[in-house]
Amino acid sequence: MPAPPSSPIAGVAHRLDTPAALAPQQYRDLLDYLAQVADPRHRRGRRHALGAVLAVAVAAVLAGARSLAAIGEWASDAPCQVQAALGIRRDPLTGAWRPPGEATVRRVLARIDADALDRAIGAWLAAQQPPATGPPRPPRPAVAVDGKTLRGSGDHNSPPVHLLAVMDHTSRAVLAQADVDATTNEITQFRPLLDGLDLAGRVVTADALHTQREHADWLVTVKHAAYLLIVKGNQPTLRHQLRGLPWRDIPVADHTGNRGHARVEIRRLQVTTVTGLDFPHATQAIRITRRVRSLHHRRWRTVTVDAVTSLTAAQAHPARLADYVRGHWGIEALHHIRDTTFAEDASQVRTGNAPRAMASLRNPWPSASCAHAATATSPPRCAATPATPPESCHSWASQARETDTPALCRGPGCPWECELTRTSMEA
Repeated sequence: MPAPPSSPIAGVAHRLDTPAALAPQQYRDLLDYLAQVADPRHRRGRRHALGAVLAVAVAAVLAGARSLAAIGEWASDAPCQVQAALGIRRDPLTGAWRPPGEATVRRVLARIDADALDRAIGAWLAAQQPPATGPPRPPRPAVAVDGKTLRGSGDHNSPPVHLLAVMDHTSRAVLAQADVDATTNEITQFRPLLDGLDLAGRVVTADALHTQREHADWLVTVKHAAYLLIVKGNQPTLRHQLRGLPWRDIPVADHTGNRGHARVEIRRLQVTTVTGLDFPHATQAIRITRRVRSLHHRRWRTVTVDAVTSLTAAQAHPARLADYVRGHWGIEALHHIRDTTFAEDASQVRTGNAPRAMASLRNPWPSASCAHAATATSPPRCAATPATPPESCHSWASQARETDTPALCRGPGCPWECELTRTSMEA
């Protein structure tokens, strides 16, 4: 009698969700977008079409390739129907498929126009956005702006590549990406990054580095967008104004909490309409108080963050503002995925434009993998609580770690509120 298998993979494989995959029409559209990128190679000696080389690289990265060598290996092992769909050429004499090798992919990515490649992939991702079928949720779509350094791309002779990207909150699609020169910072690339995007009616979220007067005025007056920006020490006058508000007298307008990743987190949002803030078009001041406790300890850690927004109280209720703030963390999660899943910081690709091109190839993966998942920026509300109450409550549960945990109501007498009160009294 054969021994039972010892590996637990087969036992749990049937519980996994079906992995996200590109439909035939999607990769045909992708080939059309990649065909718009100019070929940097000389016409003489070309063996592979540029679109086929780029399509192979995108497909290999979507399949989990972390390096140029892995892309070459994936291309040589790909089934015939996949090679045909990607536009790989066939040998005219033998009829065998001749995919591009690692050296070809390396040379192409090192010489490719990185801006054109970013525009092509960003345009394709933007085209994959589902059409609106009713009142969108959230009412105003939001995009997040943040930067990331490719730490392994630098050496003692050259600094690492630093990229500034804009991501859609709902689909996690990177709509545009720009290279930040080593002699400057992200502030100078903010406008060029967003200039080619249609931001009318959208909300732009960013960290404190981009809380700049020129950025806020440009977003509202030129791009006809709204903003929600974090306020820290780089705007001392505005920060002093926000800290001087009577927050003790302002009630908590939104209350959320979750348990996951070995910690308990409770978030409270206070918001008030203020006139005369020392910042262009700012109409509301926001304070978010987060209390975090490890499951292995009883001590709570409190973090307070201030923010301003150009949205009025009629345009976005407190629960929606909380969604925008938490939705901005999605771009941080994207950077974490690129570091852990694709080992981006450990990659030592440094030749020409190859580091930035590899980062561009990794951008479609989170969007494709999250296409069938529920958005993380709009957590479910309590069934007994209206959507826009003065003191709304909603919950968010970690889908990655606690898929079987039911949604927790946040209101008077909720278990996490009782636990917070009890542990605070004991402390």
